[in-house]
Amino acid sequence: MTRPRRTLLTSRLTPRLISGLASLLGLLGAALTALPPLAPAGAVADGPCAAWMDRSKSPSARADALVRAMDLDQKLHMVTFGNPPWVTYYGTAGHVTAIPELCVPDLVLSDAGSGVAGLQIATTVFPSGVAQASTWDPALQRRLGRAIGAEAHRKGINVMLAPGMNIARTPVLGRNFEYFGEDPYLASRTAVSVINGIQDNPVLADAKHYAVNNQETDRMTVDARVDERTMRDIYLPAFEASVKEANVGSVMCAYNRVNGPYACENRPLLTKILRRDWGFDGFVVSDWGAVHSTVPSVKAGLDLEMNVFDFPAQLTPIFGAGSRYYGADSLKAALRDGKIKPSHINGMVRNIVRPMFEHGLFEDPVKPGLDPYLRDATTPEHLAVARDVAAEGTVMLKNRRDLLPIDETETGTTGAAGGAGGRTIAVIGWAANPIGAANATSGGGSSHGSGLPPRVVSPLEGIQRQARAHGDRVIYVEGSSGLDARLAASVADVVVVVATDGSTEGADRPDLGLRPSVCVAVFCSAIPIEQEAMIEAAVEANPRTVVVLDVGGPVRMPWLDKAGAVLVPWYGGLEHGNALASVLYGEREPGGRLPQTFPRSEGQVPFTQQQYPGRDGKAVYSEGLLVGYRWYDAKRERPLFPFGFGLGYTTFRYSDLSVRRAGKGASVSFRVRNTGDRVGSDVPQVYVAAPRRAGEPPRQLKGFEKVELQPGESTRVRITLDRRAFAQWDPRRDRWKVTPGRHGIAVGPHSRDLRLRGAVRPRG
Repeated sequence: MTRPRRTLLTSRLTPRLISGLASLLGLLGAALTALPPLAPAGAVADGPCAAWMDRSKSPSARADALVRAMDLDQKLHMVTFGNPPWVTYYGTAGHVTAIPELCVPDLVLSDAGSGVAGLQIATTVFPSGVAQASTWDPALQRRLGRAIGAEAHRKGINVMLAPGMNIARTPVLGRNFEYFGEDPYLASRTAVSVINGIQDNPVLADAKHYAVNNQETDRMTVDARVDERTMRDIYLPAFEASVKEANVGSVMCAYNRVNGPYACENRPLLTKILRRDWGFDGFVVSDWGAVHSTVPSVKAGLDLEMNVFDFPAQLTPIFGAGSRYYGADSLKAALRDGKIKPSHINGMVRNIVRPMFEHGLFEDPVKPGLDPYLRDATTPEHLAVARDVAAEGTVMLKNRRDLLPIDETETGTTGAAGGAGGRTIAVIGWAANPIGAANATSGGGSSHGSGLPPRVVSPLEGIQRQARAHGDRVIYVEGSSGLDARLAASVADVVVVVATDGSTEGADRPDLGLRPSVCVAVFCSAIPIEQEAMIEAAVEANPRTVVVLDVGGPVRMPWLDKAGAVLVPWYGGLEHGNALASVLYGEREPGGRLPQTFPRSEGQVPFTQQQYPGRDGKAVYSEGLLVGYRWYDAKRERPLFPFGFGLGYTTFRYSDLSVRRAGKGASVSFRVRNTGDRVGSDVPQVYVAAPRRAGEPPRQLKGFEKVELQPGESTRVRITLDRRAFAQWDPRRDRWKVTPGRHGIAVGPHSRDLRLRGAVRPRG
């Protein structure tokens, strides 16, 4: 695997420089937040706004009425960044200022997928996107989205720049932790659930980064070259589902180029596919600094420009003037020269205000200001959601001789019996202590959540609380010397060693190693702590060692054979320590399943330089449909851990498969029984194998359902597969088609354990 170049975001920012930048931004924010807040629009039933404030009218009719009432300056005001600028407007990512005379409320945008992040304070940091996907639980994911939306509105924010749903094409993608894994079906189900939850509030969600945005190396310029079938089958389904099923209010166009044009001036993406094919009726917002033109972007379908650097004139000597392709002067010049039409501007504004009407932003306007910025948005209910997602998203990869849960195992050193207490538990690792955990519970960049004031529950704190309740004793060492890790492990009954990586926006990982980092606001810098030697020392000293990996994606595990158990909680958010301890002690089970394959080594998936990170500015997706487990299956490669894998504290048996044609799809049913002695959950997965002439991968996930069963209990699981589950994109006919013939159906707990098999011949 080619080692990607590190970017300025992480490689050139020393801790001192990071601290200075954060302090400067904080001073700017404090100065600007001291200004009186802008008056929000009100929801009036009569007066000059009556024509579009009538809720009995459709959102489209209301949007048309408002656009007709606007003059040109008011329209242009709606399509570009407002001042004060990025991050200094009450810690948000950007905004469009209210137009009080037209009852138009502020449009305030914030990062992102792990909660209300960026420079926000006093919010709940939820588990990251990959952990959310690992729950395989749409109902829980909707609860999480609903909590994020509620906190956003309480903080004076009505557009959440989430969820991210790009596909994990490579295991080293720096933003894999934000996304929902390698499979388009799982990513689609997760995205729809989170968006529905966010938009249960008067808050818009944002589907990002559209599209084919699968690397941070050269992310501003790389041209992703991908054929249309691959794009439609692998990289676009989550965006399509977000539009068609979740009615997402906005879509963010990405930095990169796609088959030539930049994503934000890419007419095939923004107009042909997004609006004409899918019927999107919200607005397209640019990623920050992703706009490179005025006229081409307008004609392609970009509605709202956001920019990283758009500071007032007095600050330009420090930050630069930036660019504003959608500024009033640029757009007026394009209108004057006949390069764009008034109808273009009208359409852009209509696209922005229509979802604002539909989702209640006019009726329940936010009031940005110092008071909501300082307000604590966290609630006990939201913390409970964070714990639930953290536990349900934790994937157990190994549990030798039922080492876990702790309270049901025999101890090896003190001789205390299971459940009787008296154990000595060694907790090892920088990531386990409060300082380390604050940097290991969310990834770096725009989605990094500080949760300030500091209140992350570290693994050490969570384990100490559980240990006290069970009569156990905890010792802690930082472990980076290796010697202290070995000594602590050798005197303990059970060892919990916690390690982390430093996944971040702005840089891909150089390999699958464990490199921790420290993040201040959106800036991160790697720190020199040797964690692999720490793990090796612990597992050699004590086979009863649980390795906990607070990571953003797959990592290598040269110590795997010696470890007693392995847990992957990903980036677990504020309640990570409590959730982890409850899993370790068996109050909760590790409910997660892998949304991404773990390779055996960096070189197992042999990308050429042309494929990744690219050559001559182009990254060629020549692997086509063979992404993630599809590649492993097609090449008959055995991964370290397969897609969909995850252990629990009980066992399940599958039986009695029935597959029958239903409409243009199929109905699949089977029985699942809990054969263990503990209550537990399972995630039966349904895979479809198309006829060979279809040119598809060997099998693809097309259905799943999470079930919880008591010991000995069984249930019949019924999963409906629609026509799309059997279809492939036909670029020549510009539509989805079903290849006639026998389609295999396989059911099991993960992609490499498919215990039941059947077949169906769906209608075309």
